[in-house]
Amino acid sequence: MRIGSGYDVHRLRQGRPLVLGGVNIDHPLGLEGHSDADVLLHAISDALLGAAGLGDIGYHFPDSDERYRDISSLYLLEEVGKKLVRAGYTIVNIDSTIIAQKPRLAPYLETMVQNIARVLHIEKGQVNVKATTTERLGFEGREEGISALAVALIE
Repeated sequence: MRIGSGYDVHRLRQGRPLVLGGVNIDHPLGLEGHSDADVLLHAISDALLGAAGLGDIGYHFPDSDERYRDISSLYLLEEVGKKLVRAGYTIVNIDSTIIAQKPRLAPYLETMVQNIARVLHIEKGQVNVKATTTERLGFEGREEGISALAVALIE
C-alpha cells in the first residue's frame, strides 16, 4: 500500500468558465490556468502520481506545452490513471476537499464523484469529494481563488 497527497490552487478571474471535478459550474468567475484549471482534478492527479512515486502533474503535463492549453483536466486525470496501471498499481480510494467560499458546491459533488470514477475506471465508492468554506478567512474566503486537497491510497 502506498499513499500520496495533492494540493492545488488557482486564482479566480472574469472571462473563464468555472470547472471543478469536470463539472461546469454556473458562476461569474472561473479559474485561471493553462488547462481548464480544475483544482480538484489537479490535486487528485498529484495525489495519485505521488503515491506511485511518479512525480507530479506539472512534470507530466507542463504549462509550457501548448498541447495542454485549455485541455480538460478529466483527460489529464485519465492519463494519470493509465500511468498508474502501466506502473502496476491499482487505486484503493481517493478522498478530496474543495475549499471555496462561493459558489455552493453541494449540488455538484455527486456528479464530480461520477466523473472521477468514470475516467479512472473505479467504483464511485472509491471516490469521496467534499467541499468547505474558510468562513471568509484567507484568499478562498475573500473569493480570490479556490484550492483543493486530495489523498490517494494505491496498491
